[in-house]
Amino acid sequence: LAVIGQDLLAYYTAEWLLCNYPRLPTAVLFAAQYAYSGPRTLSAMREEWGVESVAAPGIEVDPGLLQYLRQKPGNAMAEGAMLRLKDMPSADSKSASARPNSQWNYRRGLSSRIVYDNQFGDLHDNDSASSQSPDGAVTTEEASASFINAVFGALYLHAGAQATQAFHKAHILSRHVPLHTLFSFTHPTRDLSRLCAREGFEPPVARLLSETGRHSRSPVFVVGVYSGSDKLGEAAGSSLDEARVRATAAALRSWYLYSPPRENILLPSQSATTQWKPQMIDIGEIVT
Repeated sequence: LAVIGQDLLAYYTAEWLLCNYPRLPTAVLFAAQYAYSGPRTLSAMREEWGVESVAAPGIEVDPGLLQYLRQKPGNAMAEGAMLRLKDMPSADSKSASARPNSQWNYRRGLSSRIVYDNQFGDLHDNDSASSQSPDGAVTTEEASASFINAVFGALYLHAGAQATQAFHKAHILSRHVPLHTLFSFTHPTRDLSRLCAREGFEPPVARLLSETGRHSRSPVFVVGVYSGSDKLGEAAGSSLDEARVRATAAALRSWYLYSPPRENILLPSQSATTQWKPQMIDIGEIVT
């Protein structure tokens, strides 16, 4: 059930993000998926639902119903040794790569993360590492994520796809994720120049809109970035260069966070009950 639920969560979240924000860069898409349906979010959902964890089987829970053992903290003393757990050598890595020749530790580029890694762009969990451990212990976060995934899988098997989609919308998509905070530009001015050249826009020009306290201790400059007569972005800064870079980054964020009209958005999972509408597919992000 947890495997089915994990795949459903990844599918429903990815299709919603791609249809509502078709210009999202791949790295931001991975971060947004982790924010919506990552282990930390699912662990918080478990706490919100009132599901508690028990330390050991006893009068509260039957031993046969105990699914996982809690992993000991890294600073705990190992049994029969004078070392802490985090200081002891580990035979297996907790993460596994499906890449060919992974033993050479090649660089993980964005393209290989799309092909070989999981829905968050991270390495797949190495199941052999936990299965070969003497107790098979996991962290509370991992157990909570497995529980939430199993709930989604059970709901899909017993109630159908529509009920699962409604449940996903109520408990996952209802959370507010500030997507604009997930962007990190290294060279925003160069990216915006290449974007304008690719789209056939006029080259971007930064213009000083207003300022105050130029010769004071804390000046403020407001700069706007224009393409012809169209203002692409605006931001304030304590120097002209800072305001220009911030305005350029704001212009890039407004481009990448474009969303089509809501009446034109139709998720692929809804095509079974609604007539399909072609969705927008962007040419791609700016690669520098």
